[in-house]
Amino acid sequence: MATCTHLDQIEITQLPESAAGCEDCLREGTKWLHLRICLTCGHVGCCDDSPAKHATAHAHATEHQLIRSLEPGEDWCWCFADQLAMRIPEIKGETRIPKSPLGW
Repeated sequence: MATCTHLDQIEITQLPESAAGCEDCLREGTKWLHLRICLTCGHVGCCDDSPAKHATAHAHATEHQLIRSLEPGEDWCWCFADQLAMRIPEIKGETRIPKSPLGW
């Protein structure tokens, strides 16, 4: 079974109470679909089904490899470098997020 080799990058173990949306989309005036949080620095970006794919762009620009879904009812994480989905039980909390501006 494959193992993530980037777990030592985790700095965020408590999810924020709320997020206003994708930080980059809000700054640029663009729209997102689903939200992801970087487990290294807490940057909130949009998923790869969003037009701008800000979570992936952030991972490539910073080499922060681990994200977690902020969508209600989802607790999965993804490592970009290892191309591996997983659950990390040490990550606690739920984040209130707005409805997607794309309405999907």
